[in-house]
Amino acid sequence: MTKKSSPKPGVLDTCEPTGATIIDITTKKPPKAVLSGFSATADGYLAAAQSDATKRAYAGDIRHFLANGGTIPASPRQLAEYLAKFAEKHAVATLRRRLIAIHKAHLDISQISPAMDREVKMIMQGIRRTVGTKQRQVRPIVRDVLLDTLVATDRQKPVKAARDRALLLVGFAGAFRRAELVAIRLEHISELDAGIEIFLPVSKTDQEQQGRVVFIPYANGERCPVRALAQWLAMAGIDEGYVFRAVNRHEHIAMDHLTGSSVSRIVKASIKRGGTDPKEFSGHSLRAGFCTQAAIADMPPWQIKLTTGHKSDTTLAKYIRPVTRRRIATLL
Repeated sequence: MTKKSSPKPGVLDTCEPTGATIIDITTKKPPKAVLSGFSATADGYLAAAQSDATKRAYAGDIRHFLANGGTIPASPRQLAEYLAKFAEKHAVATLRRRLIAIHKAHLDISQISPAMDREVKMIMQGIRRTVGTKQRQVRPIVRDVLLDTLVATDRQKPVKAARDRALLLVGFAGAFRRAELVAIRLEHISELDAGIEIFLPVSKTDQEQQGRVVFIPYANGERCPVRALAQWLAMAGIDEGYVFRAVNRHEHIAMDHLTGSSVSRIVKASIKRGGTDPKEFSGHSLRAGFCTQAAIADMPPWQIKLTTGHKSDTTLAKYIRPVTRRRIATLL
């Protein structure tokens, strides 16, 4: 792995619609109704108001609504029936995001939003009371689970094994979100005597792109994330651009980066290969695993947040709550 200079950092998720006009919100450029009358510069700032991930999520929400009999514009009854249909199939947070996407789609074409209808609001309130709003918490990949998973990962073909080993170890050691992990470029990595620094230009809680740096130290033994990353880069011949890329069955490496969904599939497949049921795991399990393992090791919250980028102890506590319960039990 060649030494790279890092940019200077800032402060360290099918019925065919008929009879209505359907807008295509999958296009990158916002509808003319929104941007009409603005300069190209203003258009650019409007387009940057939401992250690419948010835009993709909203586009997916609208596709789901249209594929299940919805139309844009939609009637309040149509939206109410859609929410009721998926009330027990999807998380309340997912339904709420889809409601926002549908609401925004109507505003973009200057139509009255059915999301503001009184009965639609009452149905969402009823869903929250009936189904509940507790978010699904994935099982964390702690140290022992990670080591078992890596043993099974090494049984794959050499190139894919090297990629997956580096992805799992770096994802865990840096407590990266899926989007952060797949966006890492070689130009963002700086070598230090004690390990590496990875510069993140933007992340979920850094929408203004101040950037932050994550330090990953060398570790003892063959399960060192820094050495695993260097081995993958050397084997793949990557000397610029994205670090984590797709590998096909012929061991050919793609030019573009993996997607967040790909990270989840790799994590689940690795867990399953190690003999554990993957249902309770996801790409987020690496980040949750770091937080949980750090708490087990008595690392203070402020130090954990330097790696994770969490802004508050309250959010961080959601990851380490099982450890807290275990400690309370030892006092009895």
